[in-house]
Amino acid sequence: MQIVTSVVELREIVNRWRKDGERIAFVPTMGNLHAGHIKLVQSAKSSSDRSVVSIFVNPTQFGQGEDYATYPRTEQEDFLKLEATGSDLVFLPSVAEMYPDDALTVISVKGLSDLHCGEFRPGHFNGVATVVCKLLNLVQPDTAFFGQKDFQQLAIIRKMVQDLNIPVAIESVETMRESNGLAMSSRNGYLSSEELNIAPKLYRTLCDARHKILAKEKPYTAIENESVEILHTSGFQVDYFRICRSNDLLAANPSDNHLVVLAAAKLGRTRLIDNITVNLTTV
Repeated sequence: MQIVTSVVELREIVNRWRKDGERIAFVPTMGNLHAGHIKLVQSAKSSSDRSVVSIFVNPTQFGQGEDYATYPRTEQEDFLKLEATGSDLVFLPSVAEMYPDDALTVISVKGLSDLHCGEFRPGHFNGVATVVCKLLNLVQPDTAFFGQKDFQQLAIIRKMVQDLNIPVAIESVETMRESNGLAMSSRNGYLSSEELNIAPKLYRTLCDARHKILAKEKPYTAIENESVEILHTSGFQVDYFRICRSNDLLAANPSDNHLVVLAAAKLGRTRLIDNITVNLTTV
């Protein structure tokens, strides 16, 4: 497994692979890898001749007062995990390598970026879209893999790739969960032992909401309000709990068939996000 830190090194290697006719898959990460990341890497590896993983804690997607400075950085442990998967290349750039001092361009996916998490983290998705666009341009993979836990992020990246005609297939991988249902996340490490016992309630509340939607017994707003109250009672500070159309993430109507329930809530100082999809065409 090769580890490179410069754009020049990265391009030299991937250009050589491309000239040899090899298919390249890419997984962008911020490191502190858990089983969910490894599942992405394994999916990438199995779909291609060569796999590239980036580890970069992107400062432009963190807002004022967020955890950029304290975000867990565990490169050596991450390298061992990636080597065990058979990854071919790890790209570990510095901030200066990714963002020259004279950089002025920002990618913004209007509309989608302003909803849900965008309401509570202004500018976050501009930072995500910009760094992912840069990484896709650098690696130029045939496919790139993203987790479904960050459902809104996934939708924004798909739209960006479509709008900018970036020649890469975006593949999603199902959310990896702990045995109690908690979605795996690097930020779970911030949770206290008491909070770890409460945190799975977020996914259970999403599952309950899905059951209520399928039962068609209550308006969606009633399900949302009940879910927020349940989470508040459990100790969460809820940012949002919304039933949306999965294609554009706008509020769902009873006539819509493909839905996603999106939730974000804080438990202590830790902000958790999760989602669950609902398909009403099979009911």
